[in-house]
Amino acid sequence: MARNDIIAVHAFGEEIGKVGYDENQRRSSFQYNPDFLKSGKYSNIFPNIIKRIAQPQVFRGFDHDNFRGLPPMIADSLPDMFGNTIFKAWMDAHHRDFENISVIEQLSYVSNRGMGALEYYPSKTIPKDATINLDEIILVLEQVLSSKADVKQQGLNSSSLLNIFKIGTSAGGARPKVLISEHKQTHQVIPGDLEYSDDYNHYLVKLSISEGLVYSREAVEYAYYLTASEAGIKMMDTHMIDGKHFATRRFDRQGGRKKHILTATGMTGWAYSGDPRNSSYENLFRLALYLKLTHSEISQLYRRMIFNVIYANFDDHMKNHSFIYDEQQDLWQLAPAYDLTYSLNPMINVIRNNRVLSINGKRSDILLNDLLSIAEKFTIKNPKGIISQVQSAAEFWKEQLQAQQLPEVVVSKILRERQTFDV
Repeated sequence: MARNDIIAVHAFGEEIGKVGYDENQRRSSFQYNPDFLKSGKYSNIFPNIIKRIAQPQVFRGFDHDNFRGLPPMIADSLPDMFGNTIFKAWMDAHHRDFENISVIEQLSYVSNRGMGALEYYPSKTIPKDATINLDEIILVLEQVLSSKADVKQQGLNSSSLLNIFKIGTSAGGARPKVLISEHKQTHQVIPGDLEYSDDYNHYLVKLSISEGLVYSREAVEYAYYLTASEAGIKMMDTHMIDGKHFATRRFDRQGGRKKHILTATGMTGWAYSGDPRNSSYENLFRLALYLKLTHSEISQLYRRMIFNVIYANFDDHMKNHSFIYDEQQDLWQLAPAYDLTYSLNPMINVIRNNRVLSINGKRSDILLNDLLSIAEKFTIKNPKGIISQVQSAAEFWKEQLQAQQLPEVVVSKILRERQTFDV
């Protein structure tokens, strides 16, 4: 293989193994570090797909956009739509062809700055001594996102692009976001992809930029965060910066340590663009049982499903459900909920809304019996009580949407999407 086609995978300060990608055969490989296997440590770090064996393992069938040929748990580290936009801009500014950058090279740029605890070496060294100016970031983002030609013609400074790349491409998702860390004592804000000390509060910030919308997606999501918390759903502490930027604490940085995180997609290779039949709540619950989550966690997962149905979060795909690895106990736990929001554009009339994750084989017109069938299959205690508790936050939800000073037409459209159940 070529020099850039193999990269080492590290976690918790040691090499776990190596991953490679063959562009010609469109397949990837993974091999554990023999010393790591002999140590017996972190035996459950990759609980599915990657076997804990000494021999090289070859992976085919993951060559669509979600995984780009990599094993799913490694592909979880790749930046998503927004991250790739900035990555391409950075490449253009340095006269590199984005289309010819290998997936292994992209992992090398992620290096030790990605979400979770997995790190990739060799990497491009990036200095840590940069400070953050949100206004500069937003200006650069707006220019990059609107640019259709050569980015350099937009007057973007290469060092600014590097700064944005450094703090922007580590986070996944389609919307512009950055990682920042705020010192608990001095309140100094620095790039958050390199720092994980307990001296800092670590945030993922979804930036409010001009997208031609008449409302703020961040304000909507903040109202949903408050409502979900009211409904008993566990989430990380969140607040708005300057009343417009959505800042949520990171659950992959705890107590001065990096936490190993995998999404349900990264665990299993299930992605809607692959085989939509895999995208079901039943499969999500089966995965939770396979990981030996506690009954309390299974019940929390059920509560999230109910919330998503009642409050019209249709985009509840497998990458929006994650699990946290406890490396000391070698077990997995349910991560706090995230990306709970009204995911559609309320200014566009849609006759029929279909869910990404099916419930009892259905993606629309979910009935009470559908919800109860899930509870019966997975032994959820008092499902009607959970449904009632989640529904009881409806008035609070309305108040929070109105408190965000959203246009009345937007609030009305979102409120009309609420689904109710007679329990």
